[in-house]
Amino acid sequence: MKWVKVLGGVVGVAALLGLGIILGHFAIPKGADPLAPSVSQDLDLEILETVMGQLDASRIRETLRELSREPHLASSPRDEALVQLLLQRWRDPESGLDSAGTSTYEVLLSFPSQEQPNRVAVVAPTGDILFSCRQSEENLTEEQAGPDVVSPYAAYAPSGTPQGLLVYANWGMEEDFEELQTQGIELKGTIALTRYGGIGRGAKAVNAAKYQVAGVLVYTDPADINDGHSLPNETFPYSWYLPPSGVERGSYYEYFGDPLTPYLPANPSSFRLDPATASGFPPIPTQPIGFEDAKVLLCNLQGTSAPAAWQGALGCDYKLGPGFQPDGAFASSQVNLSVHNSLELRNSSNVLGIIRGAVEPDRYVMYGNHRDSWVHGAVDPSSGTAVLLEISRVLGTLLKKGTWRPRRSVVFASWGAEEFGLIGSTEFTEEFFSKLQERTVAYINVDISVWYANATLRVQGTPPVQSVVFSAAKQIPAPDPSRLSIYDNWIRYFNRSSPVYGLVPRLGSLGAGSDYAPFIHFLGISSMDIAYTYDQESGHPSVLQSKTSARIYPTYHTAFDTFSYVDKFVDPGFGSHRAVAQTAGNVLLRLSDSLFLPLNVSDYSETLRSFLQAAQQDLGALLEQHSISLGPLVTAVEKFEEASIALGQNISALQKANPNPLQVRMLNDQLMLLERTFLNPRAFPEERYYSHVLWAPRTSSVATFPGLANACSRAMNTSLGSAAWAEVQRQLSIVVAALEGAAATLRPVDDL
Repeated sequence: MKWVKVLGGVVGVAALLGLGIILGHFAIPKGADPLAPSVSQDLDLEILETVMGQLDASRIRETLRELSREPHLASSPRDEALVQLLLQRWRDPESGLDSAGTSTYEVLLSFPSQEQPNRVAVVAPTGDILFSCRQSEENLTEEQAGPDVVSPYAAYAPSGTPQGLLVYANWGMEEDFEELQTQGIELKGTIALTRYGGIGRGAKAVNAAKYQVAGVLVYTDPADINDGHSLPNETFPYSWYLPPSGVERGSYYEYFGDPLTPYLPANPSSFRLDPATASGFPPIPTQPIGFEDAKVLLCNLQGTSAPAAWQGALGCDYKLGPGFQPDGAFASSQVNLSVHNSLELRNSSNVLGIIRGAVEPDRYVMYGNHRDSWVHGAVDPSSGTAVLLEISRVLGTLLKKGTWRPRRSVVFASWGAEEFGLIGSTEFTEEFFSKLQERTVAYINVDISVWYANATLRVQGTPPVQSVVFSAAKQIPAPDPSRLSIYDNWIRYFNRSSPVYGLVPRLGSLGAGSDYAPFIHFLGISSMDIAYTYDQESGHPSVLQSKTSARIYPTYHTAFDTFSYVDKFVDPGFGSHRAVAQTAGNVLLRLSDSLFLPLNVSDYSETLRSFLQAAQQDLGALLEQHSISLGPLVTAVEKFEEASIALGQNISALQKANPNPLQVRMLNDQLMLLERTFLNPRAFPEERYYSHVLWAPRTSSVATFPGLANACSRAMNTSLGSAAWAEVQRQLSIVVAALEGAAATLRPVDDL
């Protein structure tokens, strides 16, 4: 039967040749632009320099002025008007993109009642109201009192009118309520006053409800956001600090995405949960207030002095309560909290603008930011949207002139209803889950582009994006008189010592603070978030302004986040906005135009090695006591390191040769798909959307693999052979399997 083998070989060769011809036929678009890149063309450095030079600070400024001219709460008429503005820009005949359109979802949002405004009052035993908190912020710049300024509220908090003695509960963490109980304070039926920070908004109400607290108030302490400044002449409009009446709005929903359609796009035909039984909403009425009102309440409390770590900058000794001082103006009084929020199904739109790739149109480089804001939203999110529109204008102009077309497709996205819980981006990833997982190279997020322009670039991202961000940052001058590159300036403020590279800038990890969350945690797409920020580090000279301890920019989610605030205090001259546009645009071009994707997967080895060392040092002895070996994990990390080194060597060899299109495509797919291998949708059944075994939420203090760390923390005080220790073994196996799968993905594709 020797002739059968020969014939089989001939047929196999013919089949492979035919497959190559077919792939080549469809991979290279017909009728492509004459100036489009050839199959083997790499990043054009001249185009890169042209784009960097054409990004204009004054245009970003004027775009921001227009975007933040009026409040644009999700689904409001102004939000819909901005949808049309984006479509107009992306369809412009001289600077538009190949196509632009919208996708609309019917989602559950939460709003305060206009007929029955939310109210916080001190009520005497007679029923008389002794004091009422503000229901709107002070109109300092003629922008805080417009009809479209939504009054401060806690989105998704339930309606109710609880009344009780006031207690002070610090951040509202579980241990804070435990401390109050330790102090002998009866929490049942009380109203808890908490300050922003420490934990997420919604968790404050969840924790309070566990201790039978009836309602929660949340305020921003000047110690946490104003460097202690609280007087009207020390705050906006005289400085960037939050004025006394400022109130941080926000979503108190626990998860992200539309609350009624988890894992399904919120289309009219989709199954919806019953709002009455859907999970993730705050369990008790909650309302945010300004620190001028919090001062009146807190400085009249009786009881034991709060611990030193609980004290703030309101100018009095913080007491724990319960109730007010017996000899004060509020003696024997209680706090009444009246919340009248309602849930409504509303239409919210994403806007997508597309530049078609010339060589690999089915590979997407995505760049996004949300559009909606709580009020004017000049910093959050319009500073990011203004940068997005400037990048798309410059690229669109080159596109329309016929001087450039990217190798891969570029997708610009303006997400809707992010402030309510990353809704637009999550619904998009749910609707196009398979398509995006198969085709998306990376996701770039620029939400707040400039927190405060006095220090440095700040980037959060997964390890493979480190190298492309560094390459971009080395090419762009910092927006200050130092004459350093953004990269060299970055090292001055945020750095780490790498065993491979030496001293390098430090990238933060990605949580769930913006629209990158569904891309990294749900889809496993390499992602990053880029911004310019302020000097919070000790030991470094500030470039433009003094250091600040603010946990976020002070007017965050208030009616004082206006264009004049940005123009006067955050980034006068808009040099940092331009620097962010240059950085993000540079990264975008490198990802869309480079022959080989500039994703360095071997940089994951440092993360895995550090996680392994933490597990060995902090958990190893404990695991040994329960006959659990870290040996398989050690082997899996070593396999990954070996495979990533070999892949890097293979790419280097091909870069020096003349690779054919299929070789390039094959290696790029390995680079693109690595992040997906760390997904396990069954690893964390209690965590909605979190599937990435390296970046899931970690509640343990041990800086290692989150599933393993959390399981060990829960099993710590349980008996040998308990279900908790079985979960530790399961989580260890999940990590080992993910790392072995990642190593297999990096090995040559014919190595099965």
